Amino acid sequence: MSAPILVVLAAGMASRYGSMKQTEGFGPSGETIMEYSIYDAIRAGFGKVVFIIRADFAEAFKAVVEPKLKGKIEIGYVFQSLDQYTEGFSIPQERTKPWGTAHALLCTKGVVHEPFAVINADDYYGQEAFVEAYTFLTTTCSEKEYCILGYELANTLSENGTVSRGVCSVDAAGYLTTINERTKIYRKEGAGIVFEEDGIETPLQEDTRVSMN
Repeated sequence: MSAPILVVLAAGMASRYGSMKQTEGFGPSGETIMEYSIYDAIRAGFGKVVFIIRADFAEAFKAVVEPKLKGKIEIGYVFQSLDQYTEGFSIPQERTKPWGTAHALLCTKGVVHEPFAVINADDYYGQEAFVEAYTFLTTTCSEKEYCILGYELANTLSENGTVSRGVCSVDAAGYLTTINERTKIYRKEGAGIVFEEDGIETPLQEDTRVSMN
């Protein structure tokens, strides 16, 4: 069996950040966040990385990542554009941002054939996450069984504003039953962790299981 593939979601426009944060270096030698993830994935046993990007910044993106990854792991690219897989639907004229995660993954059709894990280019996951993903993809994954790596919410908060997370509900057997996106999660002084929606604050437990994607 071929080694699993790491799929990296890197087509976002980073409108809140103000620049192409996918290739923004911050490590001691200018490493990007995704370089740490790819390093951990290589050590875990992943054999290829496929980047989902936009064609308009492809050359700039490749110029950053290819010199660092050449000879270390096989590299592939998929371009995401608004007109892909949208037959029969009209695209709003004001729409410039790419469609969401599901659409991005659909764009890998015909390119990714092996079991794969999906990460965001701008999130840090930790070495253990890639070991767990590799183990699942090489021992348990099937056409009927998938997995999501859950984190304790308290460990994923930011000291600089709110975060967006997929809040998971899991049954007694450990199977995911629901996942709800919460876009304004933060720690409120004296009130613990809350998420805000339509001006209403709702508490969340410290150990709530969440997805980074």
